[in-house]
Amino acid sequence: MKNAIKLGFLALSFGLFAVACGGASTEATGDSTATAAANAIDSTVQVADSATQAIGDSAKATVDSLASKVDSAAAHK
Repeated sequence: MKNAIKLGFLALSFGLFAVACGGASTEATGDSTATAAANAIDSTVQVADSATQAIGDSAKATVDSLASKVDSAAAHK
């Protein structure tokens, strides 16, 4: 008998929980200012990443060019 009462109380509690939650219907209530700020930050990060990548590629090309000049000078000696 005690288990039946516990089970009934559990079922009633679950039912009340489901009703209180509105059947799991949710509304998108996002902050448009926060979303716009997050998008601006993301685009700024992408620009910074691409600029850093370009600088790194340029530096690598310069080092490779100097290394080949040193190699060719050493081969001529």
